[in-house]
Amino acid sequence: MRIADASYGSNEDGLIWGYRFVPGQPAQPISTDAVTAFLAAPADGDGRGFLWLHFSLSNTGSERYLRRALRMPDAFYDSLRSEVGSTRLELDDNALIAVVHDVLFDSSFDASEVGTTSLCIGPRLLVSARLRPLRSVDQLRAAVRSGQVFRSPVELLAHLLRDQASVLGEILRKCTVQVDRIEDRLLDNRIATDRKQLGALRRSLVRLQRLLAPEPTALFRLLNRPPDWIGRDDIGDLQQAAEEFSTAIGDSAALVERVKLIQEELAALVNEQTGRTLFVLTVVTVVALPINLVAGLFGMNVGGIPLAENPHGFLSVVIGLCVLTAVLAYAAFGRRRD
Repeated sequence: MRIADASYGSNEDGLIWGYRFVPGQPAQPISTDAVTAFLAAPADGDGRGFLWLHFSLSNTGSERYLRRALRMPDAFYDSLRSEVGSTRLELDDNALIAVVHDVLFDSSFDASEVGTTSLCIGPRLLVSARLRPLRSVDQLRAAVRSGQVFRSPVELLAHLLRDQASVLGEILRKCTVQVDRIEDRLLDNRIATDRKQLGALRRSLVRLQRLLAPEPTALFRLLNRPPDWIGRDDIGDLQQAAEEFSTAIGDSAALVERVKLIQEELAALVNEQTGRTLFVLTVVTVVALPINLVAGLFGMNVGGIPLAENPHGFLSVVIGLCVLTAVLAYAAFGRRRD
């Protein structure tokens, strides 16, 4: 019996976990040895229900087993080698092929910490494969292990999409807390350390939104022309999951727009501070210009320098420079305050 334990990774066939679902009953683990017998049995006999098989792509035996034991469209095997990119959800040979994105299981939410899950869904089988552990898939497994009853593979898919929306909502709540703190500091004019943090936060949200936003659209397109084996209840579940996911994507877009506005406000404040600093430097330079000019002229040490023989010459020059500097300073600062 080659049943993989999720606590220790995949078995020799790349299976991380496998479950058999019987209508009205909690799921039971199933080994790779029993998969072929289950799929060969008639649906109304010992083959009642459906399977969920989850594979690790880091195990080289997983694709060999999939090609040997399961008949699935070539599009699914092509998706196993796809990089993190656009979401896919399409019909191929009467099976649903999906490529969805999710946050890594141990992620602290970074723009690069996103992984891909490839799915192949049929009337009696759901096969999922991933390279690294993902958070939404693990939440779905936790629901299965807790005894939750599922009637079809499509209901499992709908639950996975709702878990994705839940994970995205959790990320948005954490990001909103960070944005609130930055906004509070902005109101106190403490902007020294927030620009870099805001930039990283916005890049992460934009990348996550770009990866996840196509999923609701692909779902709605599928719901317009679903395959015959998807029941009415399953269509309703997918509709609800798509709407929840669309709401989460909308919240993400609103948060990105809010971060953008804060960045613009920060840039305006920085430009204003830079303008004030440049003005002060310019005025100081102008005010100090007579002093530098006179000091340069009197420091030439050539004949004919005025007041060179006058015992009060230095004091006269200093007093004249002070008066001229005061006049220039008043002209610059006094009129500006008025």
